[in-house]
Amino acid sequence: MDLKNDLLIRAAKGEKTERVPVWVMRQAGRILPEYREVRAKAGSFIGLATTPELAAEVTLQPVDILGVDAAIIFSDILVVPEAMGLPYEMVEAKGPYFPRTIKSRADIEQLNTADIEDRLSYVFESMDIVKKALNGRVPLIGFAGAPFTIFCYMIEGQGSKTFSKAKRMLYSEPEFSHALLAKITDVTIRYLKLKVSHGADLVQVFDSWAGILSPAQYSAFSIPYLSRIADAFPDVPVTLFSKGAFFARKELGLLSCNVVGLDWNMDIAESRELISEKTLQGNMDPCVLYSSFADVEKQTREMVASFGKERYIANLGHGVYPDTDPEKVKCFIDTVKSC
Repeated sequence: MDLKNDLLIRAAKGEKTERVPVWVMRQAGRILPEYREVRAKAGSFIGLATTPELAAEVTLQPVDILGVDAAIIFSDILVVPEAMGLPYEMVEAKGPYFPRTIKSRADIEQLNTADIEDRLSYVFESMDIVKKALNGRVPLIGFAGAPFTIFCYMIEGQGSKTFSKAKRMLYSEPEFSHALLAKITDVTIRYLKLKVSHGADLVQVFDSWAGILSPAQYSAFSIPYLSRIADAFPDVPVTLFSKGAFFARKELGLLSCNVVGLDWNMDIAESRELISEKTLQGNMDPCVLYSSFADVEKQTREMVASFGKERYIANLGHGVYPDTDPEKVKCFIDTVKSC
Protein backbone atom coordinates (compact mmCIF):
# COMPACT_ATOMS: atom_id res chain seq x y z
CA MET A 1 0.00 0.00 0.00
CA ASP A 2 1.39 3.42 -0.99
CA LEU A 3 1.71 5.92 1.84
CA LYS A 4 -0.14 9.21 1.45
CA ASN A 5 2.33 10.81 3.90
CA ASP A 6 5.79 9.25 3.52
CA LEU A 7 7.77 12.17 4.95
CA LEU A 8 9.19 10.07 7.79
CA ILE A 9 10.37 7.30 5.48
CA ARG A 10 12.00 9.72 3.06
CA ALA A 11 13.69 11.67 5.86
CA ALA A 12 14.95 8.41 7.40
CA LYS A 13 16.47 7.43 4.05
CA GLY A 14 18.11 10.84 3.67
CA GLU A 15 15.85 11.92 0.80
CA LYS A 16 14.52 15.44 0.35
CA THR A 17 11.23 16.30 2.05
CA GLU A 18 8.83 19.23 1.66
CA ARG A 19 9.00 19.80 5.40
CA VAL A 20 10.45 18.23 8.54
CA PRO A 21 8.46 15.18 9.72
CA VAL A 22 7.48 15.04 13.39
CA TRP A 23 6.27 12.46 15.89
CA VAL A 24 6.64 12.14 19.66
CA MET A 25 7.97 9.28 21.75
CA ARG A 26 5.24 7.98 24.12
CA GLN A 27 2.69 9.88 22.01
CA ALA A 28 0.15 7.07 22.57
CA GLY A 29 -0.03 7.57 26.31
CA ARG A 30 -1.23 9.27 29.40
CA ILE A 31 -1.17 12.84 28.06
CA LEU A 32 -4.42 12.17 26.18
CA PRO A 33 -7.71 11.95 28.11
CA GLU A 34 -8.93 9.69 25.30
CA TYR A 35 -6.11 7.28 26.18
CA ARG A 36 -7.06 7.29 29.85
CA GLU A 37 -10.63 6.36 28.94
CA VAL A 38 -9.45 3.33 26.96
CA ARG A 39 -6.96 2.39 29.69
CA ALA A 40 -9.79 2.43 32.26
CA LYS A 41 -11.76 0.11 30.01
CA ALA A 42 -8.79 -2.28 29.83
CA GLY A 43 -8.33 -2.29 33.61
CA SER A 44 -4.52 -2.14 33.55
CA PHE A 45 -1.54 -1.21 31.40
CA ILE A 46 -0.82 -4.85 30.61
CA GLY A 47 -4.52 -5.44 29.90
CA LEU A 48 -4.42 -2.57 27.41
CA ALA A 49 -1.20 -3.74 25.75
CA THR A 50 -2.49 -7.31 25.35
CA THR A 51 -5.95 -6.47 23.98
CA PRO A 52 -5.43 -5.90 20.23
CA GLU A 53 -8.53 -3.75 19.59
CA LEU A 54 -7.75 -1.41 22.50
CA ALA A 55 -4.00 -1.23 21.76
CA ALA A 56 -4.88 -0.34 18.17
CA GLU A 57 -7.29 2.36 19.33
CA VAL A 58 -4.67 4.16 21.43
CA THR A 59 -2.07 3.75 18.66
CA LEU A 60 -4.35 5.67 16.29
CA GLN A 61 -5.32 8.45 18.73
CA PRO A 62 -2.19 10.63 18.29
CA VAL A 63 -2.55 10.48 14.50
CA ASP A 64 -6.15 11.69 14.70
CA ILE A 65 -5.82 14.10 17.65
CA LEU A 66 -2.26 15.45 17.49
CA GLY A 67 -1.57 15.21 13.75
CA VAL A 68 1.77 13.37 14.00
CA ASP A 69 3.48 12.05 10.88
CA ALA A 70 3.66 8.46 12.14
CA ALA A 71 1.87 5.96 14.34
CA ILE A 72 3.94 3.85 16.74
CA ILE A 73 2.33 0.62 17.82
CA PHE A 74 1.23 0.70 21.45
CA SER A 75 3.13 -1.98 23.32
CA ASP A 76 5.96 -2.36 25.81
CA ILE A 77 9.64 -3.27 25.45
CA LEU A 78 9.21 -5.90 28.19
CA VAL A 79 6.95 -8.15 26.13
CA VAL A 80 10.18 -9.68 24.77
CA PRO A 81 11.48 -11.08 28.08
CA GLU A 82 7.92 -12.12 28.92
CA ALA A 83 7.72 -14.07 25.67
CA MET A 84 11.04 -15.70 26.62
CA GLY A 85 9.52 -17.01 29.85
CA LEU A 86 9.93 -14.15 32.33
CA PRO A 87 6.47 -12.75 33.12
CA TYR A 88 6.32 -9.29 34.65
CA GLU A 89 3.86 -7.17 36.58
CA MET A 90 3.31 -3.43 36.19
CA VAL A 91 3.20 -2.03 39.72
CA GLU A 92 1.34 1.27 39.98
CA ALA A 93 3.68 4.24 40.64
CA LYS A 94 6.70 1.91 40.71
CA GLY A 95 6.93 0.41 37.25
CA PRO A 96 7.72 -3.11 36.03
CA TYR A 97 8.56 -5.97 38.37
CA PHE A 98 9.82 -9.45 37.42
CA PRO A 99 9.14 -12.06 40.13
CA ARG A 100 11.80 -14.28 38.53
CA THR A 101 15.16 -13.09 37.17
CA ILE A 102 18.14 -14.59 35.35
CA LYS A 103 20.88 -15.69 37.74
CA SER A 104 22.71 -18.58 36.09
CA ARG A 105 23.65 -20.23 32.82
CA ALA A 106 20.89 -22.76 33.48
CA ASP A 107 18.40 -19.88 33.62
CA ILE A 108 19.62 -18.66 30.22
CA GLU A 109 19.31 -22.15 28.72
CA GLN A 110 15.74 -22.45 30.00
CA LEU A 111 14.64 -19.28 28.22
CA ASN A 112 12.12 -19.97 25.47
CA THR A 113 13.15 -18.55 22.11
CA ALA A 114 10.59 -20.45 20.02
CA ASP A 115 7.02 -19.61 19.04
CA ILE A 116 7.52 -15.84 19.31
CA GLU A 117 4.74 -15.24 16.77
CA ASP A 118 2.28 -17.21 18.89
CA ARG A 119 3.41 -15.78 22.24
CA LEU A 120 3.21 -12.20 20.98
CA SER A 121 0.28 -12.67 18.63
CA TYR A 122 -1.64 -9.85 20.35
CA VAL A 123 1.01 -7.34 19.19
CA PHE A 124 0.73 -8.47 15.58
CA GLU A 125 -3.06 -8.53 15.71
CA SER A 126 -3.08 -4.91 16.89
CA MET A 127 -0.70 -3.99 14.07
CA ASP A 128 -3.01 -5.59 11.51
CA ILE A 129 -5.94 -3.55 12.87
CA VAL A 130 -3.91 -0.32 12.88
CA LYS A 131 -2.57 -0.87 9.38
CA LYS A 132 -6.06 -1.34 8.01
CA ALA A 133 -7.43 1.70 9.87
CA LEU A 134 -4.55 3.94 8.79
CA ASN A 135 -5.17 3.07 5.15
CA GLY A 136 -1.78 4.50 4.22
CA ARG A 137 -2.31 7.87 5.94
CA VAL A 138 1.05 7.74 7.76
CA PRO A 139 3.78 5.12 8.35
CA LEU A 140 3.64 2.68 11.24
CA ILE A 141 6.68 2.35 13.51
CA GLY A 142 7.51 -0.98 15.14
CA PHE A 143 9.86 -0.92 18.11
CA ALA A 144 11.79 -3.04 20.57
CA GLY A 145 14.08 -2.53 23.53
CA ALA A 146 17.81 -2.79 22.88
CA PRO A 147 19.43 -6.00 24.12
CA PHE A 148 21.36 -4.23 26.90
CA THR A 149 18.24 -2.50 28.24
CA ILE A 150 16.29 -5.78 28.22
CA PHE A 151 19.29 -7.48 29.90
CA CYS A 152 19.07 -4.89 32.71
CA TYR A 153 15.48 -5.83 33.52
CA MET A 154 16.06 -9.58 33.20
CA ILE A 155 18.93 -9.43 35.71
CA GLU A 156 17.68 -6.69 38.04
CA GLY A 157 13.99 -7.61 38.01
CA GLN A 158 12.82 -4.00 38.19
CA GLY A 159 13.76 -0.43 37.41
CA SER A 160 16.82 1.03 39.12
CA LYS A 161 18.84 4.23 39.16
CA THR A 162 22.11 2.31 38.82
CA PHE A 163 21.23 -1.21 37.62
CA SER A 164 24.21 -2.27 39.71
CA LYS A 165 23.25 -5.98 39.67
CA ALA A 166 23.18 -5.95 35.88
CA LYS A 167 26.45 -4.00 35.63
CA ARG A 168 28.06 -6.33 38.14
CA MET A 169 27.36 -9.22 35.76
CA LEU A 170 29.14 -7.40 32.92
CA TYR A 171 32.29 -7.10 35.03
CA SER A 172 32.20 -10.37 36.97
CA GLU A 173 30.57 -12.69 34.40
CA PRO A 174 31.29 -11.33 30.91
CA GLU A 175 30.79 -14.67 29.12
CA PHE A 176 27.45 -15.18 30.88
CA SER A 177 26.48 -11.63 29.94
CA HIS A 178 27.33 -12.10 26.27
CA ALA A 179 25.40 -15.39 26.19
CA LEU A 180 22.27 -13.68 27.51
CA LEU A 181 22.69 -10.64 25.28
CA ALA A 182 23.08 -12.87 22.22
CA LYS A 183 19.88 -14.74 23.06
CA ILE A 184 17.95 -11.50 23.59
CA THR A 185 19.30 -10.21 20.26
CA ASP A 186 18.16 -13.31 18.36
CA VAL A 187 14.63 -12.98 19.73
CA THR A 188 14.55 -9.20 19.15
CA ILE A 189 15.52 -9.59 15.50
CA ARG A 190 12.78 -12.19 14.97
CA TYR A 191 10.27 -10.03 16.81
CA LEU A 192 11.06 -6.95 14.70
CA LYS A 193 10.99 -8.99 11.48
CA LEU A 194 7.51 -10.18 12.42
CA LYS A 195 6.53 -6.56 13.03
CA VAL A 196 7.75 -5.68 9.54
CA SER A 197 5.77 -8.58 8.08
CA HIS A 198 2.69 -7.17 9.86
CA GLY A 199 3.12 -3.71 8.37
CA ALA A 200 5.85 -1.80 10.24
CA ASP A 201 7.32 0.66 7.75
CA LEU A 202 10.37 1.33 9.91
CA VAL A 203 11.71 0.11 13.25
CA GLN A 204 13.17 1.87 16.29
CA VAL A 205 15.35 0.30 18.98
CA PHE A 206 15.28 1.95 22.41
CA ASP A 207 18.41 1.62 24.54
CA SER A 208 16.87 3.38 27.52
CA TRP A 209 19.67 2.55 29.98
CA ALA A 210 22.63 3.11 27.65
CA GLY A 211 23.83 6.06 29.72
CA ILE A 212 24.67 3.98 32.81
CA LEU A 213 27.60 2.30 31.04
CA SER A 214 31.15 3.54 30.54
CA PRO A 215 32.22 4.05 26.91
CA ALA A 216 34.30 0.86 27.02
CA GLN A 217 31.42 -1.19 28.47
CA TYR A 218 29.00 0.21 25.91
CA SER A 219 31.38 -0.69 23.08
CA ALA A 220 31.65 -4.22 24.43
CA PHE A 221 28.13 -5.00 25.58
CA SER A 222 25.75 -2.91 23.49
CA ILE A 223 27.23 -1.79 20.18
CA PRO A 224 27.85 -5.33 18.78
CA TYR A 225 24.24 -6.33 19.42
CA LEU A 226 22.80 -3.09 18.03
CA SER A 227 24.98 -3.70 14.99
CA ARG A 228 23.49 -7.17 14.51
CA ILE A 229 19.98 -5.75 14.70
CA ALA A 230 20.71 -2.93 12.24
CA ASP A 231 22.33 -5.38 9.79
CA ALA A 232 19.23 -7.60 9.88
CA PHE A 233 17.04 -4.93 8.22
CA PRO A 234 18.59 -3.85 4.92
CA ASP A 235 15.22 -2.98 3.38
CA VAL A 236 13.51 -1.13 6.25
CA PRO A 237 14.77 2.09 7.88
CA VAL A 238 16.21 1.49 11.36
CA THR A 239 16.45 4.10 14.14
CA LEU A 240 18.76 3.56 17.11
CA PHE A 241 18.06 5.66 20.20
CA SER A 242 20.61 5.26 23.01
CA LYS A 243 19.59 7.59 25.80
CA GLY A 244 22.52 9.08 27.67
CA ALA A 245 25.19 7.51 25.46
CA PHE A 246 26.58 10.83 24.20
CA PHE A 247 30.01 9.15 24.14
CA ALA A 248 28.82 6.53 21.64
CA ARG A 249 27.47 8.84 18.94
CA LYS A 250 30.37 8.27 16.55
CA GLU A 251 30.13 4.49 16.98
CA LEU A 252 26.37 4.54 16.48
CA GLY A 253 26.85 6.60 13.33
CA LEU A 254 29.08 3.87 11.89
CA LEU A 255 26.43 1.17 12.22
CA SER A 256 24.15 0.27 9.32
CA CYS A 257 21.16 2.11 10.77
CA ASN A 258 19.45 4.99 8.96
CA VAL A 259 18.63 7.25 11.91
CA VAL A 260 20.32 8.05 15.21
CA GLY A 261 18.07 9.45 17.93
CA LEU A 262 19.47 12.15 20.22
CA ASP A 263 18.47 13.09 23.75
CA TRP A 264 18.47 16.73 24.88
CA ASN A 265 21.98 16.47 26.39
CA MET A 266 23.51 15.81 22.99
CA ASP A 267 24.68 18.99 21.26
CA ILE A 268 23.15 19.31 17.81
CA ALA A 269 26.12 20.78 15.90
CA GLU A 270 28.56 18.37 17.52
CA SER A 271 26.23 15.45 16.73
CA ARG A 272 26.07 16.50 13.06
CA GLU A 273 29.88 16.40 12.94
CA LEU A 274 30.07 13.00 14.65
CA ILE A 275 27.21 11.46 12.64
CA SER A 276 27.61 13.04 9.23
CA GLU A 277 26.03 10.36 7.04
CA LYS A 278 22.84 9.62 8.96
CA THR A 279 19.48 11.23 9.63
CA LEU A 280 19.18 12.60 13.17
CA GLN A 281 16.06 12.49 15.32
CA GLY A 282 15.22 14.54 18.40
CA ASN A 283 15.91 16.23 20.68
CA MET A 284 13.67 18.70 22.54
CA ASP A 285 13.77 18.41 26.32
CA PRO A 286 10.26 17.13 27.24
CA CYS A 287 10.20 19.70 30.07
CA VAL A 288 10.14 22.52 27.51
CA LEU A 289 6.49 21.53 27.03
CA TYR A 290 5.74 22.78 30.56
CA SER A 291 6.57 26.34 29.49
CA SER A 292 4.28 28.86 27.78
CA PHE A 293 2.93 28.33 24.27
CA ALA A 294 5.16 31.17 23.07
CA ASP A 295 8.24 29.51 24.57
CA VAL A 296 7.34 26.10 23.15
CA GLU A 297 7.04 27.67 19.70
CA LYS A 298 10.26 29.67 20.08
CA GLN A 299 12.36 26.72 21.26
CA THR A 300 10.89 24.41 18.64
CA ARG A 301 11.81 26.85 15.87
CA GLU A 302 15.32 27.19 17.29
CA MET A 303 15.71 23.41 17.41
CA VAL A 304 14.61 22.93 13.80
CA ALA A 305 16.91 25.75 12.68
CA SER A 306 19.84 24.12 14.50
CA PHE A 307 19.25 20.72 12.92
CA GLY A 308 18.39 22.05 9.48
CA LYS A 309 15.57 20.67 7.37
CA GLU A 310 17.47 17.84 5.66
CA ARG A 311 18.21 14.45 7.20
CA TYR A 312 16.13 15.38 10.23
CA ILE A 313 13.10 14.01 12.08
CA ALA A 314 11.71 16.27 14.82
CA ASN A 315 10.94 14.63 18.14
CA LEU A 316 11.55 15.01 21.84
CA GLY A 317 14.78 13.85 23.44
CA HIS A 318 12.81 11.23 25.39
CA GLY A 319 9.18 10.25 25.91
CA VAL A 320 6.62 12.96 26.62
CA TYR A 321 5.85 13.18 30.34
CA PRO A 322 2.37 12.03 31.42
CA ASP A 323 1.30 15.33 33.03
CA THR A 324 2.05 17.38 29.90
CA ASP A 325 -0.78 19.48 28.44
CA PRO A 326 -1.76 17.84 25.12
CA GLU A 327 -2.25 21.32 23.66
CA LYS A 328 1.45 22.04 24.27
CA VAL A 329 2.34 18.84 22.44
CA LYS A 330 0.10 19.94 19.59
CA CYS A 331 1.81 23.35 19.62
CA PHE A 332 5.18 21.59 19.28
CA ILE A 333 3.92 19.46 16.38
CA ASP A 334 2.19 22.33 14.58
CA THR A 335 5.25 24.56 14.96
CA VAL A 336 7.52 21.93 13.38
CA LYS A 337 5.08 21.63 10.48
CA SER A 338 5.12 25.38 9.94
CA CYS A 339 8.93 25.68 9.88
